[in-house]
Amino acid sequence: MANQPPLSPKDVALAFVDAINRHDVGRLCTLMTEGHRFIDSLGAEVRGREPMRRAWLGYFHMVPDFTIRIDHVLCDAQVVALFGLSRGTFTPDGTLSERNRWSMPSAWRAIVAGELVAEWQVYADNEPVRIIIANQNSGGGAS
Repeated sequence: MANQPPLSPKDVALAFVDAINRHDVGRLCTLMTEGHRFIDSLGAEVRGREPMRRAWLGYFHMVPDFTIRIDHVLCDAQVVALFGLSRGTFTPDGTLSERNRWSMPSAWRAIVAGELVAEWQVYADNEPVRIIIANQNSGGGAS
């Protein structure tokens, strides 16, 4: 069997998106460097593969239908910029309520080291999601 050519940084970033869309935390972790760094849209950071495993599991529990749609990809050496849309439904109790559904333009930056994602940064205005969560926490939850 012939050796497979190495994945390009773009292919690695798109495989990461595919794992996110399938909610495949195991695959996400195999695509991360041990010292992986995640930066959310507010600048908060999580470092390390195992802390990110727990973070993704928690996020997929909170937003069980989360998906990313990629419309454009730009690549400059090991840096990949992706542009598109993220969407999902926040649920505190497992019930998917239309009122808790959100969709927003988003961008992501991946720094790829070899065939692994060393850094994943999200750029999005998450204010609509924060409002949904605040409404749930103040008793304005789903009926």
